[in-house]
Amino acid sequence: MDPLARRNVNPAHVVLFHTALGVYAAGLIRRGGPWWQSRLAPALLLQVKTVLDNLDGQLARATGQTTETGRYLDTEMDLVVNGALNLAIAGRAGIPLTVLQSLILTTDFLWERDYRTARGEVFREGAAQAGDHPRVLAALKAIYAAYFLPQERVLGSWFETRLNVVAGESPTPEQRRTYTPLPTTAIAANLGLTTQLAFLGLCLLADKPQLYTRSLPVQALLLLGVQRWREGEVRRKRPS
Repeated sequence: MDPLARRNVNPAHVVLFHTALGVYAAGLIRRGGPWWQSRLAPALLLQVKTVLDNLDGQLARATGQTTETGRYLDTEMDLVVNGALNLAIAGRAGIPLTVLQSLILTTDFLWERDYRTARGEVFREGAAQAGDHPRVLAALKAIYAAYFLPQERVLGSWFETRLNVVAGESPTPEQRRTYTPLPTTAIAANLGLTTQLAFLGLCLLADKPQLYTRSLPVQALLLLGVQRWREGEVRRKRPS
């Protein structure tokens, strides 16, 4: 990261570069061909994309270049790559699979947010740098509002409703902490995009990319099981 910081590299350019790598990897998968071209090369490209995806945020924070534009851009470019990969592997079925994948990643986002909020921690620092291009930022916000925000509202409302049901009353701070234990947050975090692309890379190397798309419903069922468990924890500790 230090060489990039010294050269004053714009984190948004890193986002666009690793997005291009991800889309190119999806193109190689869809095109087919020899194993090294349609499986090995995409698998490696996706791991490079992951490294750069984790790096862009660190670079932005280290150089004081965090912006609203960068945050929206990073999230939405990940969606572009995920959609391209799912379509390359599953064809038309890749569209609902991408939505399911988004719901899994949104659950990770919400559970981490709720974990920190319940403990009085800051979830995400505000942007350090102003000067976003107003039209670009407005367009990114519109996309986010159309696709991601409904997911956050529906899932967030459902999680809150379930807490209200099992708490038996207006949830106390202690019940909120019980509802958002670290193991729950860790399980969701381990289904984040880094893990998703690592597992996809392994599936590609094994020449079984469909195994990845088939895993998405299993991941969703796992999260539903975790949800039932955390509801049970609140119910178990509820005063008689």
